Amino acid sequence: MTAPDRPAPPNWTPTWAFGRAVLLTGLLLVAAVLLGRVDLIVLAVPFALGTAYALRRRPVDLPRVWLSADEDPLVEGGRMAGTVSVGNPGAVHYDVAVLRTRISPWLRVDRVGLAGSAVVGSGRSGAGQATVADRPFVTSVAPDTVVDLELTGTALRWGRHPLGPAGARVAAAQGLLVSRAVIVEPVRSKVYPKTEPFEAVEAMPRAAGLVGAHHSRRPGEGGELAGVRVFAPGDRLRRIDWRVSLRARQLHVAATLSDRDAEVVVLLDVLAEAGRSGGVTGTASVLDTTVRAAAAIAEHYLHRGDRVALLEYGPSARRLRPATGRRQYLTVLEWLLDVKAQSSPHEPYDQVFGPQLLSADALVVVLTPLLEERSAQMLARLARSGRFVVAVDTLPADLPPPKDRGWVEVAYRLWRLDRDTMIAQLREHGVPVVPWAGAGSLDQVLRDVARLATAPRVGGR
Repeated sequence: MTAPDRPAPPNWTPTWAFGRAVLLTGLLLVAAVLLGRVDLIVLAVPFALGTAYALRRRPVDLPRVWLSADEDPLVEGGRMAGTVSVGNPGAVHYDVAVLRTRISPWLRVDRVGLAGSAVVGSGRSGAGQATVADRPFVTSVAPDTVVDLELTGTALRWGRHPLGPAGARVAAAQGLLVSRAVIVEPVRSKVYPKTEPFEAVEAMPRAAGLVGAHHSRRPGEGGELAGVRVFAPGDRLRRIDWRVSLRARQLHVAATLSDRDAEVVVLLDVLAEAGRSGGVTGTASVLDTTVRAAAAIAEHYLHRGDRVALLEYGPSARRLRPATGRRQYLTVLEWLLDVKAQSSPHEPYDQVFGPQLLSADALVVVLTPLLEERSAQMLARLARSGRFVVAVDTLPADLPPPKDRGWVEVAYRLWRLDRDTMIAQLREHGVPVVPWAGAGSLDQVLRDVARLATAPRVGGR
């Protein structure tokens, strides 16, 4: 047997004021009959007439609630806007409407404004202001009218931040009837990470595409002079070097290096989180630095016409395929909104870094706090596989030590020493490790990597 369906709750229920009015009227009438006093009936008449007059028009329809957020792209530190609306679809005036909404702590509301807009007819509500959005907001709603509660403030941190859920309850018939709560689902505001200044003027270690802005080691149609050679079939006439040709009595052409694009893989280590995020104006956690640095690096190389891919080193193993252009940059920003720290006892290397995922010619920029030994092992394996790897240390430099006394401070110092030793071992394995410092963070490192890429191989390997 299936359980019987529960009856739906009534849309409107009597309030305590209605119960008190009925009870007081009944008591006065009973007392008047028992005691034979007409004056008690006279006292009961106003309560009975007042209740009957208030209930002459009873509301039928529930209030309607809408929740919306500004659809324009937001960046950390930008202005956000949202609206919570309550409407009266019936013909009975709502004496009191109580609105309440939840707001993400990363959406700081500075101002709450109240405005009205008519749905049917020309009724409008008065204007008002409040200072706190998560407290109940009270207003009245005329028939066929919508009242909008406008929320404006600042987006403090990147991510998908909920605005809502929002709910409303209204009272009508001079407070004798109250509606059940009407709840609307939350909407999410997308706040993109603030792009920190970043520049990398050095050439790529290896440019393998067909066209681009990087000078490759392969001959082709480019702007970088590679030398002079004998004319061959297929060479363009404008490449002929007439001075050398007259001296050698044979046609020679100027050889150039082709300009090619490169593939950049930004790898985000999300196995651990450290530090406390203070938003765009406060301190940055490991995840904040990782996401903002990834956005800056992707914007720089995509602006130069390179292909950019994103990977997560974590249990979810998310991946964004390499592509170019502004569409890829917007896709990168959307992809970064879902980055979160995920600890896992298992090694995610085999699932994330198969040979089919990382190109041998790609520059791999690893954003890692180096809080896990598995992260250091992953970097060493990438370097041994022949990839060009650059590790960017995302651990905050001002990370405060634990405040507990005793052996905690000694353990913190030992952990710092162990981490410095791990970084030194990575550098011995050929993995440069640099802290993220905005513009020019990778210039010196890319210069060294490019020099190693063009150096002759020992033993012909």
